[in-house]
Amino acid sequence: MKVSDAMTPEVQLCTPDDTIRDAAQAMAALGVGLLPVTDNERLVGMISDRDIAIRGIGMSRGPEARVGDVMTAEVKYCYEDQDLDEVCANMGDIQVRRLPVLNRSKRLVGIIALGDIALVQGGNGTGATLSRISRPGGQHAQV
Repeated sequence: MKVSDAMTPEVQLCTPDDTIRDAAQAMAALGVGLLPVTDNERLVGMISDRDIAIRGIGMSRGPEARVGDVMTAEVKYCYEDQDLDEVCANMGDIQVRRLPVLNRSKRLVGIIALGDIALVQGGNGTGATLSRISRPGGQHAQV
């Protein structure tokens, strides 16, 4: 199965010049915790509810702070034509629950999340991926 068979193709975007208030309101309306950040149709970062809390509010930035000031610029991604099992293994290795999905021209075409994988694979692979994602430490540890 390919990533394109499981991904969510409709993705709300924001730009580096949007405010973190705008991003938070979009996340709340959509019930998501992550938005891709694009500039001239190119993926330049991701902003999460965690980025807003830690790099925004936690660093005394107000709601009018720019997304570009708090977003995560180093973006891990996958391609729509990659094998889903390969991407699941990679998600476990880098300890992330979701990845932006690009086409081979590096244009954003969707997002793949652990929940999307669970919908198409059921328990096959989802539990193993989650256990690898959830191990202590990794790049997102607050130590």
